[in-house]
Amino acid sequence: MKTVRILLQHVGEFKRDAILTPIWMIGEVACEMIIPLLMATLIDQGVEKGDMGVISRTAGLMVLMALCGLTVGCLGSVFGSRAATGFAKNLRQDQYDNIQTFSFSNIDRFSTPSLVTRLTTDVMNIQNAFMMILRMVPRAFSSLIIAMCMAFVVSGTMALIYLGAVVVLGTILGILMNIAAKYFRQAFPEYDAMNESVEENVTAMRAVKAFAREPMQIRVFKATSKRIYDIFLKAELVLAAVDPIIQTTVWGCLLLISWVGSHLIVQNQLTTGDLTSLLMYCMNILMSLVMLSMTIVMITMSSASARRIAEVLTETDDMPASTHPVKEVRDGSIEFRRVDFAYPAVKLSENDPAAKRRIEATRQLIAKGPENVLTDINLTIPSGAVVGVIGGTGSSKTTLVNLIPRLYDVTGGTLTVGGVDVRDYDRDALRDKVAVVLQNNVLFSGTILSNMRWGNLDATVDDCRRVCAIACADEFINKLPDGYESKVEQGGQNFSGGQKQRLCIARALLKDPKVLILDDSTSAVDTGTDARIRHAFASQMPDVTKIIIAQRISSVQDADMIVVLDDGRISGVGTHDELMRTNDIYRSIVELQTQGGGDFDEEQFAQLSSEVTGAANDTNATNDDMQNGVRNDDEDKEER
Repeated sequence: MKTVRILLQHVGEFKRDAILTPIWMIGEVACEMIIPLLMATLIDQGVEKGDMGVISRTAGLMVLMALCGLTVGCLGSVFGSRAATGFAKNLRQDQYDNIQTFSFSNIDRFSTPSLVTRLTTDVMNIQNAFMMILRMVPRAFSSLIIAMCMAFVVSGTMALIYLGAVVVLGTILGILMNIAAKYFRQAFPEYDAMNESVEENVTAMRAVKAFAREPMQIRVFKATSKRIYDIFLKAELVLAAVDPIIQTTVWGCLLLISWVGSHLIVQNQLTTGDLTSLLMYCMNILMSLVMLSMTIVMITMSSASARRIAEVLTETDDMPASTHPVKEVRDGSIEFRRVDFAYPAVKLSENDPAAKRRIEATRQLIAKGPENVLTDINLTIPSGAVVGVIGGTGSSKTTLVNLIPRLYDVTGGTLTVGGVDVRDYDRDALRDKVAVVLQNNVLFSGTILSNMRWGNLDATVDDCRRVCAIACADEFINKLPDGYESKVEQGGQNFSGGQKQRLCIARALLKDPKVLILDDSTSAVDTGTDARIRHAFASQMPDVTKIIIAQRISSVQDADMIVVLDDGRISGVGTHDELMRTNDIYRSIVELQTQGGGDFDEEQFAQLSSEVTGAANDTNATNDDMQNGVRNDDEDKEER
């Protein structure tokens, strides 16, 4: 009931339609229930007595009732369709609106394919169920009750046959629906798994083909599809028993009524017209049961969808807004004071069959509770400084910078930007002045110009040209036939990795930020372009605090401050020269890259870190995590 109340709050402006639909449907039933009585009058008073006047008048009334029933029935269809489709529209929109308020930790609780399923398949199930509830339930119940009452008026003895059939059929259908509901509840999590498999395969199609793993992906999808097939097969086999049971009941009632009615007519206890009306009422009653059974099936299927939608609608942002939010970021100064951070443990429902398969693997981790990925971070960054962040895979570099625009909340300590705790800012104001270029570069379908304006909706073409020049993106944009109006395909797949990175940097610059965070955002560009971008930052954006996460020493060695992270802790802070004198890890990285003539291998970084810190027991685990850390300076050319 709680889930129903949550969903009904989103009927919104379609509440009037939802209320009027059952009224129209009951009106249609009332018109139909009068017709059997008129039929009895037509036979007994008109046909048997040969009275054409009675036949004409009664036939006219029957036509009038049929037209009235048709009219109100059509109104019920129109209002019901409007209410159901409007309700579905609101559910989709309200879910989507609420998803936009989610923090990263909220989103982590739902997989992307699961959210897509909830916005599409689940909403469609609710729409169909709501339509049937508005139209078929009131029609079936009112028809059942009115027909039963009219049958008792005509003949109490005959009506008892109906009553017995209703009780038997209702009991059997209730048992079958309860069994089927169990299977439907299992099906939708499997839909999530299937959507996840499809999304992963399509998104990574280049990798699938590069490794010739199409057969393996087909087997994975086939296994998921087979699980859905098995579940629905079980449910359909249960539901397949409904139709023969209903048919048996219907024809059994008709035969029993005909046999008993014939005896009553012979005994002058029933007229032919009464028997005809009773047979019509019998069909109404049994057809009402059929409609109710169909409705119950749909409600059973949609009950799981309703719970899943309610979860999204009731999910609240776990980063509460300040009661008196600060609207302006004074400058780009940043300070971490004894900051700790741990990702929240993911909650898995043991009633979710898809999640059940993952629970055993994560049970011990969840039992331990969240573990810190950042510990005792103390760092002061003056406004306008250039800060390099370096560390191996898993050292929490990205996590560190994600805390600055408050994509996550610290779990301990304090983080300030412009002298104000990030939790006291209006989040839009903070994120408008802290621009982040993420590791995964995302471009949206449209044009280069429309993508640029994500950074500033009011940006002019000249503004876009200016920031693209800083990001060295104008070099390839000017060579395109349509320039800034060139088409961007979904995900920016018609651009190379380096081009996408430069476009994303330019987009971030349009925000006119106080803090610019580059999360390994020049890894796919050549070293020459990387140097030109850094030079443009220094000459044209001197007051902006720039935080650069990189694997190449050349990208950070000229920074005002370099932070060396190791296993979620700060191993060293200083300039290039200072770290060369005081930090063994940094010095070893520089020597490796200088000798190797390229980027350092993160496997070697892990080994060096382990040796320096004396944590030899962690080496194997770190090595496994960092085997593929080598970056290629010429990646941009290879992708093109």
